Amino acid sequence: MPSRHDPAACLAEIVENADRIRVYLSGIDRAAFIANGMVRDATERCLERICEAAHRLGDDAAALMPGRPWGDIRSMGNWLRHAYDRISADVIWNTALHDIPGLAADARAVLASLRSGGPPSAL
Repeated sequence: MPSRHDPAACLAEIVENADRIRVYLSGIDRAAFIANGMVRDATERCLERICEAAHRLGDDAAALMPGRPWGDIRSMGNWLRHAYDRISADVIWNTALHDIPGLAADARAVLASLRSGGPPSAL
């Protein structure tokens, strides 16, 4: 189903929240992340926003960035909203550290293409 939301706005949300996560995690290790509730909470909230932006992209997500696990990304949003007490800090840490940078890089590239007026080149 096509999205009712502007793909550029959704991609910008992904990039902005990924950048926030990068700042929050800058200079800390896993132990410091787990010990710092504010950083954990901020990171989780940014992940929720990224997942919501993926949801809002709808079918445009796979067309713009094929090969990404869009179903898993959207599902993580549901877990963060509804089963937050069952997600370990390690899952949040690993997702933020290993999955989000690549997603953000792809979103940044497609967003730049959309903003330049070029075709929304799929990655």
